[in-house]
Amino acid sequence: MTVRPLVAVRLAPGPAWIAAVERVWAGGGAVLPLPWHATVNEVSDAVDRFCASHLIDGGGEVPLDCGAPVLEGTAVVLSTSGSTGAPKGVELSHAALECSARASLERLGVTDGDRWLCCLPLHHVAGLQVLTRSRLMGVDAEILNRFDVAAVASHRDVTHIALVPTMLRRLLDAGVDLSHLRCILLGGAPPGPGLLEAARLRGLRVVTTYGMTETSGGCVYDGVPLDGVEVALDDDGRIRLRGPTLFSGYRRSRALTEALLHDGWLLTEDVGRWTADGRLEVVGRADDMIITGGENVPAGWVATVLEEHPDVVEAAIVGAPDREWGQRVVAVVVTGDRAPALEELRDFVGARASRIAAPRELLVVPALPHLDNGKVDRVAVARLVADAATDAA
Repeated sequence: MTVRPLVAVRLAPGPAWIAAVERVWAGGGAVLPLPWHATVNEVSDAVDRFCASHLIDGGGEVPLDCGAPVLEGTAVVLSTSGSTGAPKGVELSHAALECSARASLERLGVTDGDRWLCCLPLHHVAGLQVLTRSRLMGVDAEILNRFDVAAVASHRDVTHIALVPTMLRRLLDAGVDLSHLRCILLGGAPPGPGLLEAARLRGLRVVTTYGMTETSGGCVYDGVPLDGVEVALDDDGRIRLRGPTLFSGYRRSRALTEALLHDGWLLTEDVGRWTADGRLEVVGRADDMIITGGENVPAGWVATVLEEHPDVVEAAIVGAPDREWGQRVVAVVVTGDRAPALEELRDFVGARASRIAAPRELLVVPALPHLDNGKVDRVAVARLVADAATDAA
């Protein structure tokens, strides 16, 4: 019986990354892509959590002690966080990735001579899928180590790009000429206020996507499912998805897989509705996730971190509409005798979580509103933030 290893890859985006991944796949293994700037502790936590058997980094390939094999056909295990902030390992097969990529290319009308620019992280499904599409096209993608406005502006030999709303907003605000692009694939978060209109006023074709790591990335384009993808809404509006782009399961977590995957349908945490012309419109989330700059920030988890601060008595986190970030993280806190400044709380959260989770706005209140069951009334807290924004304007 062939043992199919899971190999962690921590390399900078580029030819060496692609060569390492192709080598693992040629040997029948799967890849656990890690952020190329990950710390030693972050690498150690990831390989332990997901039981990788080898690590490839700048020093070469080394065996690890905690390996466990993957199922045949598995291409990657991608780390993604849920509402608790605990990372989950999403197992995606070669077949799912390629089915998604082919359907995407067909929907976008990609032709000979087209080329992609990849400026999204390769340890996220959106960046990985730029390379998968390019691989199917037989054309190398242009790859950037990270998103940079000037770097994107200098690559005028590409026709397609995938962005999150924050990136597109920065490009537009900088006045970058994007007229050479045949299509901008926009996903990862809802577009910020006025973003799509601003792009289209410049003659840009923007295709919005809805999806997640578990669906091999975007599986609904401009409200219409890709070929082979089915969408259904539960009575409460929860979105269900089915089709050949779905993940195989969560790494070493059968219970979680069975809780969300039934009869081929994935139950998401998103709430949607059908528009008059039959398109899917995502109106919110069933949980408390804030999506800012294309990254998931679990509100309850950040509130718990803030409440560890010695001067914070109680905290709630909400997402407010933001022109650049799509949503910005707003902290509503009750303090003791001393009220810490926003920057102090940003540093506090950033040191314990990630900087993207740090609040960008602070509202100090004498008390948080609560429901009868004692839980914080998140609707009332959101209203406080909205009222404060109105007063400031």
